[in-house]
Amino acid sequence: MQEGILLALTSIIVAGIAAQWLAWRVKVPAILFLLMIGVLLGPMLGWLSPDDLFGDLLFPIVSLAVAVILFEGSLTLHFHELRGVGGFIWRLVSIGAAVSWGVASAAAHYFVGLSWEMAALFGALVVVTGPTVIVPLLRIVRPVPKVATVLRWEGIVIDPIGALLAVLVFEFIITQIEHAGSGLLSVLWPFIRLVGLGLIFGMGGGYLLGLVLRRHWLPEFLINVVVLACVLAVFTLSNLLADESGLLAVTVMGILLANMRGVPLADVLHFKESLTILFISGLFILLAARIHPAMFSAIGLSAILVLLTIQFVAQPLKVWLSAIGSGLNWREKLMIAWIGPRGIVAAAISGLFALKLSQHGVAGADVLVPLTFIVIVGTVVSASLTARPLAQRLGVALPEDKGLLIVGINQLSRKIAQALKKQGYRVILADTSYGDIRQARMEGLETFYGNPVSEAADRRLDLVGIGRLLAMSAQPEINNLAAVRYRHEFGAGNVYVLKTPQELVGTASQRLSETFTGRPLFGEKVSSGELLGLVEQGAEITTTRLTQTFGWSQYQSIYANRGLVLFMISPRGLLFVHGSGHEPTPGDGWVILGLYRPESESSKEDLPEATQQSAS
Repeated sequence: MQEGILLALTSIIVAGIAAQWLAWRVKVPAILFLLMIGVLLGPMLGWLSPDDLFGDLLFPIVSLAVAVILFEGSLTLHFHELRGVGGFIWRLVSIGAAVSWGVASAAAHYFVGLSWEMAALFGALVVVTGPTVIVPLLRIVRPVPKVATVLRWEGIVIDPIGALLAVLVFEFIITQIEHAGSGLLSVLWPFIRLVGLGLIFGMGGGYLLGLVLRRHWLPEFLINVVVLACVLAVFTLSNLLADESGLLAVTVMGILLANMRGVPLADVLHFKESLTILFISGLFILLAARIHPAMFSAIGLSAILVLLTIQFVAQPLKVWLSAIGSGLNWREKLMIAWIGPRGIVAAAISGLFALKLSQHGVAGADVLVPLTFIVIVGTVVSASLTARPLAQRLGVALPEDKGLLIVGINQLSRKIAQALKKQGYRVILADTSYGDIRQARMEGLETFYGNPVSEAADRRLDLVGIGRLLAMSAQPEINNLAAVRYRHEFGAGNVYVLKTPQELVGTASQRLSETFTGRPLFGEKVSSGELLGLVEQGAEITTTRLTQTFGWSQYQSIYANRGLVLFMISPRGLLFVHGSGHEPTPGDGWVILGLYRPESESSKEDLPEATQQSAS
């Protein structure tokens, strides 16, 4: 028995992470693969039964995981992002939520035949556009900042609001059964208590935790686990005093921490992001595994009509009404209206409420879960498969991260920037020397004047379309600080540091750990002194396109002992930094950028004229 449980838990984790990796490789949201794995392991093969595996622990585990996911999402909500769209977001989670609730409730009543009370409960459940789906989706869709800000804020803020609304309707139904004829106060009191306790615990817990972090009362190795313990404690205590108030509490707690001055949250965010990926992977597999085909026989095609009404009536209506006076154009509004996937909170709460209502003999309780899941699966699949192409078609998608940020301006970095710019890559040169900045600007290059690891850079350095760092400053401290700063943003594999001559000849005890630097730029044994020496000898960056008659071997023989290869560009436009040890062998159609001294007359005659292009 224990071996079976161990195997099931391990399989969920491994399959979930494998789905995340596969989604990253094929550039689609991981939720699609997670749902497929859950359905395959659960109803199709019968290998996974979450209810048998966890028993009464299933919903508490789901609740705690959702609390961590909501807290991590709310840590990214900064009030300064609301400039220009703040009013729109608040209207979305108030007027828009009311519109969505009303339309979904009416659809469930008229198409499925639910009573108005049960239809209102269903409508409240599907108001939520869950951050468990929105946040991973935004990584793939990559809409323009204004659209991304609206979707992220709405997805996180609406989660506790939708949960509160669902609890209010649920309490109303139960009160009607248990206290027939009771006054309005008996129905509203649970809601008032729920909101009040959620705000008190969230604000109190957030302020105290922020104070502890700001005054550095915790050692570094305990910060992440203490924050996690505090989140779970606030969620649980709030829930014990008022059911479902914990979601509001952790959301308020996260927003408060995110906007407190002087609270170090970078490491906390990285830790919570890893936990969130793990929890989302497991939760979607578990909840998808609970779906059984027999559950859908009672509703049939009428559920599809409900789904279509929510997608094509409720979503556009709520966005267009809420966007009045927002200044957004029709393309941005259409993109926001199209992305409305429902997530974990709706799935978890529907299962819990259906169980309790069935115990009270409420008609329609057995329909609640399958109807909610059809809406979740339908909206998730629709957004996952179509959102990125639609964003590109509407012109509201950010470009691919093909660009480069170069730290340190000198003759070499300016030549590299010019060569890459001619190949269609966006390049930003950053430096603290205004003289070097001015020289780069005179050459028509994009620049950032300031320290690339400063707070000003966080606010003003536009990294749209930038996915690599080339640290080429003469000051190794600046290079390595930049490497540490941008490792998480670009990925460790996309951060390169050009060693200075002093670093290259230093002993092992003097060299920095790989944790605090990047990959060697242009090779382990290449230094900035060597490359600048080539430039002083008249070396220029040449751009050469390989052909069937002039291939890689001929190229190497022509340019041997005159310099070195810097970059290689595949026919698909993929840029490879030479010397990293992982670049492929180039072939026909590849473009090679190299830094070479002037060739002799004899070697110049050997080089086909069609392949010679100066990038200087």
